[in-house]
Amino acid sequence: MVHIWNDPSEVPADFGPSVVTFGNFDGVHRGHQQVLSQLIRIARLNHARAVAITFDPHPAQVHRPESAPELIMGLEDKLVALGELGLDAVLVMKYSLELASLTPEEFVADILVGSLKASHVVIGHDARFGRGNSGDLDTMQELGKKLGFEVLVISEFGSEGFPLHGDQYGDQNDGGSKDRRCSSTWVREALREGDVATAAAVLGRPHRMRGAVVHGAARGRDLGFPTANLASDSSGYIPADGIYAGWLVDQAGTRWPAAISVGSNPTFDGVSRQVEAHVIDRPEEAVEDFDLYGQSVVVEFVARLRGMVAYRGPEALVDQMRLDVVQTHNILFAR
Repeated sequence: MVHIWNDPSEVPADFGPSVVTFGNFDGVHRGHQQVLSQLIRIARLNHARAVAITFDPHPAQVHRPESAPELIMGLEDKLVALGELGLDAVLVMKYSLELASLTPEEFVADILVGSLKASHVVIGHDARFGRGNSGDLDTMQELGKKLGFEVLVISEFGSEGFPLHGDQYGDQNDGGSKDRRCSSTWVREALREGDVATAAAVLGRPHRMRGAVVHGAARGRDLGFPTANLASDSSGYIPADGIYAGWLVDQAGTRWPAAISVGSNPTFDGVSRQVEAHVIDRPEEAVEDFDLYGQSVVVEFVARLRGMVAYRGPEALVDQMRLDVVQTHNILFAR
């Protein structure tokens, strides 16, 4: 079981030695996974604990909230994803201006060495840390010699190993390169375009949102397609408007196939953007027998079926929804 600490003071005094890394880990994508899997391997070889430090809120939300990126996942899902990798512990540091004011040496000496008893620190070539991002790889190596830990440099999963190759995945800003380093930015770009398949390939799993099921306008129910509407404060990046095939995971952990709508219901002059999932393949049960209201559910996006379209009346919309359900079934249960 992974230990979750919300402050360095919660780390047991006898904890350690540990192999430590730190970062935002938004999305816990395949690049993050490669670094963390190597960290775990190193920890096992050295009979140490594998620990990741992450920050909440995202530093950009503190330093430049007006331009901070929309997060791929909420903290709860991040901790689930980190725990699934096999880490021994995750330290969630509350990010604040006070934390940001620590010098590189204070951050390393007080937290990595003082609290976590780091014997090894794993970082990337471009790592920055400490006040004004003044600490870098050279700084960490100097501190390692001074404070008695080893520094290991590991590159994230990128152009040499990532299987998404071809012109369609090239970064338009790098002269047409056919390979691209895994990044949270890439995931956000894909989701912004509704390309949940590429997002899933970079993440290593389908993109997901988490939230409470709330009452909506009940138009889907009236049309024979009842939906579970996610609350407006749900966590996770909202993909581009459209219809998607995916899964709904209820509070009990049961996975249900679902056709998912993201948008503002233009057929009915909707104004608020909503995420709603219609569970399919349940003809034997009455609508009232499947009540998800108030539950915290997860919605996973597998494939985009189409964009959001305003139809000429409910009849045309219902015809299209029937086709969406068939296509969703075929995608989710393709053999």
